[in-house]
Amino acid sequence: MNKTSIIKTFVYLCFIIISSCTSEQSKMEKLKSQVKQKFANITGEFALAYKDLDNSQDTLFINAESEFHAASTMKTAVMIEVFKQVKEGKFAITDSLVIKNEFKSIVDSSAYSLDVKDDSEEVLYNSLGQKRTIYQLVYEMITVSSNLATNMLIELVDAKNVTQTLRSLNINTMKVLRGVEDGKAFEKGLNNTVTAMDLGLLFEKIANHQVLNSKDCEEMKKILFDQKFNDIIPALLPKEVKVAHKTGSITGVHHDSGIVYLPNGKRYILVLLSKKMDNFEEGTKMLGEVSKLVYEYAK
Repeated sequence: MNKTSIIKTFVYLCFIIISSCTSEQSKMEKLKSQVKQKFANITGEFALAYKDLDNSQDTLFINAESEFHAASTMKTAVMIEVFKQVKEGKFAITDSLVIKNEFKSIVDSSAYSLDVKDDSEEVLYNSLGQKRTIYQLVYEMITVSSNLATNMLIELVDAKNVTQTLRSLNINTMKVLRGVEDGKAFEKGLNNTVTAMDLGLLFEKIANHQVLNSKDCEEMKKILFDQKFNDIIPALLPKEVKVAHKTGSITGVHHDSGIVYLPNGKRYILVLLSKKMDNFEEGTKMLGEVSKLVYEYAK
């Protein structure tokens, strides 16, 4: 091959590479525009974090550093802390706790109880005084978002330790201060908070086995795969797509966060956060549509 041919080949390859990059940028800009339009159609505030786990340059962040009430998304961090303390030998995952419904406010240590009507499950409330293993409580906390199981586990591991572990993972703004329904803390603005960026990083570390060890990460993903609330990220996706995720909701708020696994082996992180929604059902539907847009882009 002569010098002229070599130059022509090089120019052609550069053109192909540039064209490919331009095409990918165009696809991402289209996705970003579509998502922003979806967000604009619903009264409320929204955030998104997307990352292709096999291509760190393929990302989309919208309001990803804005702070939101964590709702039940903080329960993923509590699960990590439980597994961490098991690894440290503080207790075994098979140890049992007596089910109770009395907890102490972080404000003044005064007692408060949870109302079964405000929880997403009621089985544990019918089992007060009985025992459940720590693993069973973690499973209930994640899969059916049991507040009672959550408060028992936070009391076991201490919320301060949960936040400290987050900091050790370079998750620097997410805060876990307390259990659920601590009214006095809520009145003082002492709430668990999160950003889409932080939740995305948390799930990225679980997906890439960068929390504790590979065995623990696989065990935690197994629990997350059993999530029973599937009306946002997985709602409009094909059944063969698997999602390891944790949701959260309170008045005007509906979140979902997790790892999406496609049949072709592709994996991506997706976090969708919301607040100040006037219409919870329409907002939830819209977030599911955003998840589908991301899937159509990523597949």
